[in-house]
Amino acid sequence: MKKRKIPMRKDIVTGEMAPKKELVRIVRDTDGNVSIDETGKKSGRGAYISIDVEVAKKAKAEHVFEKAFSTQLNDSFYDDLIAYVDHKQARKELFENGQ
Repeated sequence: MKKRKIPMRKDIVTGEMAPKKELVRIVRDTDGNVSIDETGKKSGRGAYISIDVEVAKKAKAEHVFEKAFSTQLNDSFYDDLIAYVDHKQARKELFENGQ
């Protein structure tokens, strides 16, 4: 059976390459709105961050997405991002340990 290629993406905070499934996509649409792309298929400019709470906190401290998307973001966006990443990290740990 043919081995499938695993799509790799670069984490915008750490600069490390990782499989796309292990990252969260943040997208800026054509109207300039920045949001978390849960499906990974929204149209617009995307940037990726690892599913790690410490990396999300570092992104907030350094205002990484403001620099990447050349826009102003509220702290509430980063708080939502940290909560989302925390949830994804907990699910990942739960289901990996369960198998």
